[in-house]
Amino acid sequence: MDVKKGQIAASKAGHDDGRFFIVTEVKDGYAYIADGKERKLNSTKKKNLKHLAKTNTVVSIPKTDKSLRKLLSDYSTVIQED
Repeated sequence: MDVKKGQIAASKAGHDDGRFFIVTEVKDGYAYIADGKERKLNSTKKKNLKHLAKTNTVVSIPKTDKSLRKLLSDYSTVIQED
């Protein structure tokens, strides 16, 4: 799976299943994700790439958690499966 920094992705597993996040970093088979609410930009969650459903949307990473929350709230709830 080719996940990029700034890509919007949905969680497919775990307690955050079905929620949308932005990928802040990709390293060693893991993505570091944030949503601005439960996971802030300064304390991202490490998530296995196989537990993410990527979308075709790639954006620049917002500077604040508030702007990240707004970006994700405007995003549609369609999940793309590989």
